[in-house]
This record gives sequence, structure tokens and C-alpha cells, in this order.
Amino acid sequence: MPLGTVGLVTARWERAVAGLAAPLAVVDLDAFDANADDLVRRAGGKPVRVASKSVRCRALLRRVLDRPGFSGVMAYSVREALWLAAEGFADVFVAYPSGDRAALHAVAADRHAASTITLTVDSAEQVAFLAAIERPHPLRVAVDVDASLHVGPLHLGVRRSPLREAGEVVTVVRAAQAAGLRVVGLMFYDAQVAGLPDSSPAVRLVKTRSTRELLGRRAEVVAAVRQVADLGFVNGGGTGSLHVASHDPSLTELAAGSGLFGPTLFDGYRSFRPRPAAAFALPVVRRPAPGVVTVAGGGYIASGPPGWSRVPSVLAPRGLRLLRAEGVGEVQTPLRGKAADGLGVGDLVWFRHAKAGELCERFDELHLVRGDELVETVPTYRGEGMSFG
Repeated sequence: MPLGTVGLVTARWERAVAGLAAPLAVVDLDAFDANADDLVRRAGGKPVRVASKSVRCRALLRRVLDRPGFSGVMAYSVREALWLAAEGFADVFVAYPSGDRAALHAVAADRHAASTITLTVDSAEQVAFLAAIERPHPLRVAVDVDASLHVGPLHLGVRRSPLREAGEVVTVVRAAQAAGLRVVGLMFYDAQVAGLPDSSPAVRLVKTRSTRELLGRRAEVVAAVRQVADLGFVNGGGTGSLHVASHDPSLTELAAGSGLFGPTLFDGYRSFRPRPAAAFALPVVRRPAPGVVTVAGGGYIASGPPGWSRVPSVLAPRGLRLLRAEGVGEVQTPLRGKAADGLGVGDLVWFRHAKAGELCERFDELHLVRGDELVETVPTYRGEGMSFG
């Protein structure tokens, strides 16, 4: 949000949650809905599958899926998928391989779950693992294909699937079919495009080159697999690459989730700027020195490579900053700045998380606000007693 409006927005949030115990987390529904609309716009007519790991709240997943342009859930755990399917969510794609034999058997043992949930494989070894599961009902699977960019010996992107070329993918598809698995989808996640801010000309060059290379290779893989399997979906993209992935005719759907909350890691993109929709507030509990206050909690470090980009950032009051020697703490966080002397014990300091859904692993509830009104308080996965890793 523009710096000039930060104070106005957080002041409205404070009025909305007045009297509630802090630490607390809020989701601004106006910003959340605007971000959802922007994801649909950038998807260019392709349906967007919601990445549940970036939301981790059933009420907000339903809110998104009730909107035109969204269809299906991209889950991160088989047990999560079983829970969501039992709660009425349809078309749940677990986009990560699993070694949880008990959960996999539970999918195969339940007719509804087996018809609703799609699992992921990316090797003959994983196919053999699933084939060893007792299966009263056939399992649906999708094959994850490496979408990284290779430049000589360099691997630019995340380490996911070992499969890159059409022949390799077809071999795994045939192995899955021979094992009695139903191959219904393909997945290509371009992390080096979708998850990388436009921080330099070199990064932008990598993203452009990667998009071009993947366009051709993905088309070859999809065409080859369609010769041997009846694909229900071909998934690709992420919050940071919807606007480029939407132009690929080989993709039938896209995926996104982080853009709904608009965490700080998405502040550095040139082509879009989600509105900060999620924030958390910590109460001042100490005044250890002039110009310094200490708030309760705060050590909500995001996953990924270690560094300051993974640390929560102060949203308001403006002018407060973390102490480099301490960062954010397990139970308390000191802050320095001119605004500190105007704060007293119990006053709130507002922060934004670096990533999206991980914040929900720290809070049982999300307070949904609009303007200066508290609309509803809803449980996170954690608040419903659910933890899926």
C-alpha cells in the first residue's frame, strides 16, 4: 500500500479489533477480494487452482472458490486433502509426493476421496511406492515435470522433479498405468519465474529466457503424454507468473495462492503489485530505553534461504525498525525508532509476514475486517486443530 495510506489503514484495523487480545492476525477483505480479482485478470481466462499452503484457512479457501475464475484446490499434504475432501471441497490436487502410507491407503479405501483427490508422482520409484498400497479404489495421479531453466551446468530454479523431457515423462506415465494408477494430469511449476522478484536486469533476463524455453518444452511434453493418457488438467504457473503462463495453450489451468494475502516477498515484482491483505499486530510490553520498545512475540521467520528477506517487516507505526543484533525473537522483539517514544505498554505495532500461509501456523484465528469493522473471526488450520507440516 502507498506509504501515505499505511497509517490510515492500520488505524482502521485497530478500530476493528479494539478490545481483542493481541498478538492477533487480520485479513483485510477489501484487499483480499481485490487481489483475487487481479489473479483472475492476469490468468487471462484460465481457471486458477488455489494453493492451500498459501491460505491455510478453510473459510478463506471457500471464499475464493465461490468467486468466478477459481476452480479446485492445490493441497500440500495427503492428510490435508482427506480433510478438505471430507469437508466438501471438490477436486483436490496434492501437488507434492507423499511417503505417508496410512494416508495414501485412506484415500484408496474411500470411494469419495479416491475420486476427489489427485496425487503426485515424478519417478518410477514413487509409482512403485503407490503400487504397493492396498487400493480398494484406483488412485488418481498427476506427473510433476521439472520447469527449471538449465544453462550449461547451471540449474536455475528449485529442485523438484527429475523429469524434463517428453520421453522421460511418458516412461513414468506408462509405468503408472501398468501399476493400475489413473494418470489424469501434469504439473509444471516455474519457481524461477513465479517466485522470484524482478530485482535486477539479470533476474529479468533469466525469467524471460526461462519462459521462452519452457513454452516449447512444455508443449512437447504435453503432446507426447496426450498420446498415451487422457489428461484432465495440465497445471502451471504461480502468483508471480500468471500473466505469462496464461498465454501458453498447453496449460489448461494455473495455480496461485500467495497473491491473495500479498506478503512482502511479492513487493518486488514489476508487472503486478498485490495489496497487503494480511497483517499481524503485536502489543508493546517493554520500554527498555529511550527510542526503543519491545513487543511480545514476532519470531515468525518464513521458509526459504536464510536472510533478512524472510523476516517480518514493520508496517506501522512508520519509523520503527528491527535491531540487527536481535532480529525477531521467540517471545519478544525489540524495535528502535522515533515512533517508539510515542508508544505505551499495550499499544499495537503492525507487521507483514514475508510469505503467505505460514503466518497461519502461528495464529488460531484470523480476524476478517472491512474498513474499521470486524466482519468475522474464523479459525486457521491450526485453530481447527489441524497441522499438516
